[in-house]
Amino acid sequence: MSTVDLTRDERAARQTSGPVLGMVLFVASEAMFFATFFGAYFTIYSVNPVWPPAGFPHLEPGLATVLTAVLVTSSGTLQLGIRAIRRDRRRALLGWLGLTILLGVAFLGLQLYDYSLLGFSTLFYVMTGLHMAHVFGGVVFLALVLLQGIGGQLSDTSHDPLEAGTIYWHFVDVVWICLFTTFYLVGLR
Repeated sequence: MSTVDLTRDERAARQTSGPVLGMVLFVASEAMFFATFFGAYFTIYSVNPVWPPAGFPHLEPGLATVLTAVLVTSSGTLQLGIRAIRRDRRRALLGWLGLTILLGVAFLGLQLYDYSLLGFSTLFYVMTGLHMAHVFGGVVFLALVLLQGIGGQLSDTSHDPLEAGTIYWHFVDVVWICLFTTFYLVGLR
């Protein structure tokens, strides 16, 4: 079937909404922002024969592995929430979304605890701190979407804020996986 054969409603259903497109563009700009920091880190990393530099301990991946599991799980619960609302199961959405928010808050708390145990470079704190700020923003965004869901403003045909929040949350998850790999796994040479 060609585009010409589609009805107006079918074409409209295939178009990306403004909030979702806006989030995709925002995430693309944030990806470039983080890419700059990763580029700086790997430039510094590549010119130092010993890593981490003298005076800085190796980062142990133990707690960071738990942080990774928490964040990856939260992406899974959010995806289950998307699946629920697409099937018009609003109560299930609220449960999954609430659990996602709790996991995001747990991640933030555990990362603050991890910071209290660590001593590493400024770039480490800049990159992970910016990520933490993004997780905090994601938690706030998802909490606002949860309030919309509680207020009955989300349905199987109208849930663009949830879709936009999901795109952002998955982005935050991917950035953390890159940070974890960079600082806790690659940095172990």
